[in-house]
Amino acid sequence: MDRSLALELARVTEAAALACGRWVGRGDKIAADEAATGAMRQALGLMDIEGTVVIGEGEMDEAPMLYIGERLGSGRGPAVDIAVDPLEGTSLCAKGKSGAIATIALAPAGGFLHAPDMYMEKLIVGPAGHGCIDIDAPVGDNLRRLARAKQCQLGDLTVVLLDRPRHEAIISAIRQCGARILLISDGDVAPAVATGILGSGVDLVIGTGGAPEGVLAAAAIKCLGGDMQARLVFTTDEERQRAPQMGISDLTRVYGVEDLAGGDVFFAATGVTSGALLKGVRYFAGGAETDTLVMRSKSRTLRFIRSLHTFEHKPGF
Repeated sequence: MDRSLALELARVTEAAALACGRWVGRGDKIAADEAATGAMRQALGLMDIEGTVVIGEGEMDEAPMLYIGERLGSGRGPAVDIAVDPLEGTSLCAKGKSGAIATIALAPAGGFLHAPDMYMEKLIVGPAGHGCIDIDAPVGDNLRRLARAKQCQLGDLTVVLLDRPRHEAIISAIRQCGARILLISDGDVAPAVATGILGSGVDLVIGTGGAPEGVLAAAAIKCLGGDMQARLVFTTDEERQRAPQMGISDLTRVYGVEDLAGGDVFFAATGVTSGALLKGVRYFAGGAETDTLVMRSKSRTLRFIRSLHTFEHKPGF
């Protein structure tokens, strides 16, 4: 795929961030998500791609825009799978908390796992931990292997996971090892990306979160050269029955990075609220400033883009 797609994706996530940035702290996560989704859909429609949304806002009858199976783009470019989360961390945005981002990934058609909207068990590390993790091994074993690979003490490692009752056993095991813990309320894609950014302070992401977010995380991890293992978590009979319709036959399969995001993958994210990875949208008279990260797996290039937007030339913002 053409490397110019990377910059086009930056424009897409910037548009989403600028649209929902007006809703930061206003307590309406639905309005914020709708603003981001609408802007992202419009921007994607201008790209020279033949795109199909495989990770989106839900099924066609559940989502007015960016639904799974929706076709986007001019139709004049490459056939691609699209994975989107126009506003990852809707509650973070609504409450004005750190870490909300607008994010998107592209892969060649058939490249992304068509993950159902359900839970996924995840274990994620950056490049230094590649080949060191085993989702079936005890937490302590994974941490000790990672510490050896990074040539550091267990107490130097920081593990990120969602602050949920289901993670109590994992939290206890991490504490017994002496590693540090950062509990987050929402949004596990940004911390996953941070595992591959030198100096981010995040070494490992673990726990159960959304499967669609897991595919986005895998796209980023592939671009970074990191490692990830994941397994779908079925909580109802309905989810088990629906899995074959999504092409999933082995309900216990452990997925690697290539299984989740294959081929030449592009990833982009723009900060909505400031976090460890990206600064949020900053507004000024007549415009705004954004921070965006763009990556491509083929070249392993990371670009941090600081953009100044003049609203006189961007109607609608």
